[in-house]
Amino acid sequence: MTSEPFSCGDTMAKPSVYIETTIVSYLTAWPSRDVVRLGHEVLTRQWWQDRKSSFETFVSDFVTDEASRGDPKAASERLKALSGIPSLPVTPSAIDLADRLAQALKLPQRARLDAAHVAISAVHRVDYLLTWNCTHLANGALLPKIEAVCRDAGFTSPRILTPQLLMVPP
Repeated sequence: MTSEPFSCGDTMAKPSVYIETTIVSYLTAWPSRDVVRLGHEVLTRQWWQDRKSSFETFVSDFVTDEASRGDPKAASERLKALSGIPSLPVTPSAIDLADRLAQALKLPQRARLDAAHVAISAVHRVDYLLTWNCTHLANGALLPKIEAVCRDAGFTSPRILTPQLLMVPP
């Protein structure tokens, strides 16, 4: 947990993507009755099937831990979907950046892992952070603050997007 980062974005032939927990949750969820959530589930499955192979994908132990919670059958499906995806180490630099982000964004205690996802992605130079969390992550009002905190700490923020925005090949 204390090793320093390696660069995902500099040496890979493919762009890199950090898969945040909401992605695997929507991927494996039973179809929702809520039309918006169902649309997110469909887009997530489509991205996973059609676009995932165009990227080097990564998670962290935080994603795996979050995915393992809740209903045992659902957790098993989430973990199965994540199997084989490399896990980026949580470094001291990532912990420090996560603390800075949580303070700057005034995140409640329950949302501090959201800052960790950004920090791990930034420290490891991941190109994209893929999420359906539009409250604390893919939120246009927060993105300038996220970018500024990362920049002030010497890192570049990943582009934080939903699967919908990462569907079309570059």
